[in-house]
Amino acid sequence: MAKIELLVGTTLGGAEYVADELAAQLTSLGHENQIHLTPKLTDLDPKSLWLIVSSTHGAGDLPDNIMPFFDEIAVQKPDLSQTKFAICAVGDSSYDTFCQGPEKLSKALEECGAQVYVDKIQIDVQYDHIPEDPALAWLTQWQDQL
Repeated sequence: MAKIELLVGTTLGGAEYVADELAAQLTSLGHENQIHLTPKLTDLDPKSLWLIVSSTHGAGDLPDNIMPFFDEIAVQKPDLSQTKFAICAVGDSSYDTFCQGPEKLSKALEECGAQVYVDKIQIDVQYDHIPEDPALAWLTQWQDQL
């Protein structure tokens, strides 16, 4: 079974709820997983799948709890060539910076050699009032690849 690190960027808790539901589904499938609310490079296995579940804060920024991780990646520029990641972005399309925070993290990871594992999902809370539902449907589409 696969090992998955869930890295959560959340301001009001919505992305954390999504991560909790994804973790529960992964556990039910027999995958080892851990949720990181304040991720640090030293706590993550670079050979596991990094599943990033994050909202956008302010003017297209990452939430405060995951910004130190982003800064760590940007400053240290670690070799992440063995790392695969997936993005589950949660946002509100009434803002012109819809889901831009996770995009910044995705770009930083790719610049360090990390590879996108599956196409990202951008959940719009304007239309998906229960963001866990589309997130679980997204995971179901590719969970057999793990």
